[in-house]
Formats: sequence, structure tokens, C-alpha cells
Amino acid sequence: MANLLDRMTRIGRLYDFYGPLLTPKQRQWLELHYHHDLSLGEIAALCQVSRQAVYDGLQRAERALEEYEARLGYLERYLREREQLEEVARRLSTFKESGSWQEFEKALQQLEQLLEGPPGDGRGQGGRRSAV
Repeated sequence: MANLLDRMTRIGRLYDFYGPLLTPKQRQWLELHYHHDLSLGEIAALCQVSRQAVYDGLQRAERALEEYEARLGYLERYLREREQLEEVARRLSTFKESGSWQEFEKALQQLEQLLEGPPGDGRGQGGRRSAV
């Protein structure tokens, strides 16, 4: 069950990033299946196609989402940055509770690193895009 839930969550997150790159039919079927919890048979009846066509279309759409992520990596980057921001929040909370300036300094350093962005992403000082 957890594996199915993890898969559904991943597809939902990939859809959030790459959904606009899919065909209208792929978007529709993914939304009906994952967001509205319709079965393959229900989608097939609604769209007047075979259940197999819906299954194949969903498989192609999911593969496309995974391929976009493999090439672009936006979801992975988002998850990594979110994890780092959660660490900053923990450090600031510790600072608030204990007054540990060391935790404050570490949080500030982490924020500065996040704002700089990864090497080669076109961002300059302060996380802003530099003019080219």
C-alpha cells in the first residue's frame, strides 16, 4: 500500500512540474485517474475508448513525466531545496529556543547557499538571474 501511495504521490508531483508538456488527452486521463480517483474503466466509458487505450495512454504519460524529470531534474531539485529549507527552519527554531547564535549563523549560511543556487544555473549573487 505504501508503495502505491508513494507512486501516486510521485506522479502527482511530476505532473505539477511537467503536466503542461503532456498532450491534452494525457493530462485529462492523468487528472481523472490520479486527482479524481476514477478507474480505468470509468475513464474509458467517459471518453468512449477502450480500457486498454486508457491503460496504454496512462503508461505513456507516466513514462513521459519520468523522462522529463530524468532530463530536467526539477522535482529532485525542489525536494532537495525543501529539505535544506526545513533544516534552516529547525536551526532557527533552536536559535529561538536557546539563543544559540551558532545555530543562527549556520541557518544564515544555508540560506545564502540556497540563494546562490547550484553552479551553472545562471544565477548571480543573491540568487537573482544574471544578465547575459
